[in-house]
Amino acid sequence: MAGLIMKSVCMMIIAAIFVVRGSEAAVGCGTVVSYMNACIPYVTDKGPLGACCGGVKGLYAAAKTMPDRQSVCSCLKSLAGSYSTINLGKAAGLPGQCGVNIPYKISPSTDCSKVK
Repeated sequence: MAGLIMKSVCMMIIAAIFVVRGSEAAVGCGTVVSYMNACIPYVTDKGPLGACCGGVKGLYAAAKTMPDRQSVCSCLKSLAGSYSTINLGKAAGLPGQCGVNIPYKISPSTDCSKVK
């Protein structure tokens, strides 16, 4: 339980950093974190997919513009690289698991500037 709380706090700190930096995108990291929070147990091999797909689909629907999609990509990239406990294969496979087609891989090595 303490580990989950710590991860949530870390995600909020990352989100705050992105908010402070500012962005033209309407979808900031705080939004990404709130949509993806239900995915933490799944991508850390601590629980089932559960309600994660609702968040993935909601986030996909919220990212309507190119700046939004690039912002979401950057946030996901940062989140994927910020935890040693994240199963990167599961993180990368989330869109497919949830029936959403995104034009990039959720990975710390993704170049989000190329997302259209």
